[in-house]
Amino acid sequence: MSKFNLSPPSSAQRATLIAGLSEEEKEVLLEHGTEAPFCGFFLDNKKTGVYTCRLCGLPLFASDAKFESGTGWPSFFKPYDETHVKTIVDKSYGMVRTEIVCARCDSHLGHVFPDGPPPTGERHCLNSVSLGFTEKGGALPDLLGRGAPEGQPDQ
Repeated sequence: MSKFNLSPPSSAQRATLIAGLSEEEKEVLLEHGTEAPFCGFFLDNKKTGVYTCRLCGLPLFASDAKFESGTGWPSFFKPYDETHVKTIVDKSYGMVRTEIVCARCDSHLGHVFPDGPPPTGERHCLNSVSLGFTEKGGALPDLLGRGAPEGQPDQ
C-alpha cells in the first residue's frame, strides 16, 4: 500500500495542471503520444533521485532502477511502487503493447516490455516529457496541494 494519496485530482486541479503543460507535454501525457527517440532530457540523466509524474507529481521510478536500454528513451526495470503505475492494453498502430499510465492522474507515461534486465525482466520505456525529477534530498513536488506523506520517500 502506497503512503501517497492516489485519489485523482479534482476537475479544477486537473485543469490547472494541464494549463501549465507545453504542447508536447499535452500531446504525450493526454493524447498518448510519443516523443522522438534519443532526444529526451532524462535519457542521459545520471543523478540520484526520484522520477515523478509530470502532471501530478506522483513518484513513479527511482534512479536506482534506471538502466541503459539503447532504445532512445529512459528505461527502468521496476516502478517506485507497483501501485503508482497502471497498465492498459494498447492496440494502436496494428500491434498489441502494454501501455503504462500514472495511477493517480491517468497520464500516459510510455510502455512496458518483457525484455528488461533482472531481477524483473521488465523494461518500462518512458517519455522524458512525461516525467519530472527530484534529486536525492530534495522535496518531492506537491502539485495537488495535499501535503507530503509521512517521512520522505527513499531516493
